[in-house]
Amino acid sequence: MQLLEEYLDSILEQVHPLTPIELPIEEALDHVLACDLEARVAVPPFSNSGMDGFAIYLDDDYEASPETPLTLPVAGDIAAGDNTDHVLEPGSAWRIMTGARVPKGANTVVPVEDTSEEPGPHPLPKSISIYAPIKVGAHVRVQGEDCSPGDTVLRAGDVLTPAAMASAVSVGYAKVSVYPSPRVAIVSTGDELRAPGENLKGAQIPDSNSVMIAALARRAGAQVAGVFRSNDDPAQFADVLQRAGEVADLIITSGGVSAGAYDVVKEVGLGQGVEFVRVAMQPGKPQGFGVLQAADGREVLLATLPGNPVSVFVSFHMFVRPILAELTGRDGHELLRPIVVTSPNGWRSPAGKRQLVPVVLSEPDGPEQTPVVVPTHKLGSRSHLVASLHSVNALAIVPEDVTSVEPWSILTAIRV
Repeated sequence: MQLLEEYLDSILEQVHPLTPIELPIEEALDHVLACDLEARVAVPPFSNSGMDGFAIYLDDDYEASPETPLTLPVAGDIAAGDNTDHVLEPGSAWRIMTGARVPKGANTVVPVEDTSEEPGPHPLPKSISIYAPIKVGAHVRVQGEDCSPGDTVLRAGDVLTPAAMASAVSVGYAKVSVYPSPRVAIVSTGDELRAPGENLKGAQIPDSNSVMIAALARRAGAQVAGVFRSNDDPAQFADVLQRAGEVADLIITSGGVSAGAYDVVKEVGLGQGVEFVRVAMQPGKPQGFGVLQAADGREVLLATLPGNPVSVFVSFHMFVRPILAELTGRDGHELLRPIVVTSPNGWRSPAGKRQLVPVVLSEPDGPEQTPVVVPTHKLGSRSHLVASLHSVNALAIVPEDVTSVEPWSILTAIRV
């Protein structure tokens, strides 16, 4: 039986990033950057006003007040987008709007609220009086104070969030090099499976795995290229596997990997070089991984998960999410970085296995408090408890050498 880390390392060694593509920035949401982005322009690109007010020049801070105002003539208006090269004459002011380019010779902006003018649209005054203290440089956003050309703004591996997209545009990018979203095909197996909502007879059960895996894959940044279902006939499964490989970079199967007489995934996979192992974890012990050859010559990854829904959920987070991360140029191990937690509950854990318990994690009230986790079901991590899975937001980790978790003992957990 392999340790969890050993198995994870062995599969991630076989995963390589997909070939990057170039996308318009508007279409790149949630994609992963394939290269660093260096600023092509300064931000801000020119010194501009941070307030609606008046642009002036000061040698030193000035202690203006209603009793001792500073009165200056007004030369004109500068609106945002005005490209005229305005010049400030000494001892004068320009009325200026937020975002407008500061005139040459000005180094300070006085907010309109600190002057004799009322805020809002009014005719240009001939002069203004300033009634509040003024600091040199106030309310001027200096060219390049955010970044200068050549500065690294975003790095390879960064996810293009809405904020990151705005950053990329602000430094001059209309297109970006990103890793494509991995295409995932999902294959659930078993004579007993029926489509969601279908009437069940005898030993039939709903196929919740395909729905859950598809949703987890989308949430992890993949695109679901196809959802397939196979019975326990090896010929049918082999055909389904071939069709899935035609549309996918990664195939995820559920069921058929244990030691039963009808474990079709194992039967067919062994003939295609898939390695099946027992991992020292609970739930999710039977696992498999391989690299298949698609009809067009591409390499297609195959991750074979157990069939019980909780095992599928745990296996996806421990193995499939890291695979998807590696396909997009990220470190899959980083997704499994644990946090320290505690629990008011106590429970038993199997000897020699890493127990991964679905839990509800509550954030601490203060910075020095430890997050608290509570198992989603009183029966713990049993692999069939799918109805209580909806509330899980973390997996509590019990080491292999611990067989009894005492209330309020210190554990670790992974957010999911």
